[in-house]
Amino acid sequence: MNLFDPVLRKLAPLLWRGQNVRWRLLPSTVVGVKVLLVREGQVLLVRHTYLPGWHLPGGGVKRHEELSAAARREAREEAGATFNELRLFGAYTEPAKGKNGYVLVFVSNDFLLRPARSWEIADLRFFPAGALPPDTDPSTRRRIAEFMAGDGPHTGRW
Repeated sequence: MNLFDPVLRKLAPLLWRGQNVRWRLLPSTVVGVKVLLVREGQVLLVRHTYLPGWHLPGGGVKRHEELSAAARREAREEAGATFNELRLFGAYTEPAKGKNGYVLVFVSNDFLLRPARSWEIADLRFFPAGALPPDTDPSTRRRIAEFMAGDGPHTGRW
């Protein structure tokens, strides 16, 4: 943990609200990635410092970054995950907050976890896929249900 992590944790909600204002004033296209990490019927979820509830690890794709590379980077930064296998699970639209957004979800059953320290993440835990916490983000809940149904690839609204 670096010296600025406690400060960034406190500023994170304010920075997130500022980003939402920017999207409303200057509409843009945003591409994000999420990673569904599944082990023995359980999924790894994260709680951010700036959003309520439990979510799949993930974040924004950087300019000129390959999608799978972005998924690997975000999962490593937020959850300490590295992959032997990673595959595309679905592609979704996220037309919210004035942005033209897209979210690509990747899935892996073959990963390693190492301790990760990120000012963005307040907590991370495995939960049984059929017994998610009540405050799980609705989109996260839908992706896990799609995974449990066993079909795909998937498309639709985030």
